[in-house]
Amino acid sequence: MNPTIERLKLIFLGVFAVLSVIVLIWQVGWVWPQKQCEGGRRWWDAQARVCAQPVLISDITGRTLQDKQAEAAAKAALGRPVTTP
Repeated sequence: MNPTIERLKLIFLGVFAVLSVIVLIWQVGWVWPQKQCEGGRRWWDAQARVCAQPVLISDITGRTLQDKQAEAAAKAALGRPVTTP
């Protein structure tokens, strides 16, 4: 067989293997952690690859929302159980 064809075949196979490894690293390192983080109702920062827990401002300041429906909606958005007094 022509040596040029053999060489091109090996080059294309090498490029394919390298690109496959890059896609696998991307999936394992960025895509899967992002999906797991967002599935747990947390925030994903793609630049730092950090999964953060959102915090209500009322948790920091101690002030509660006066509108009970708005407070229940905010807690539901964070995935917290809504308690009614």
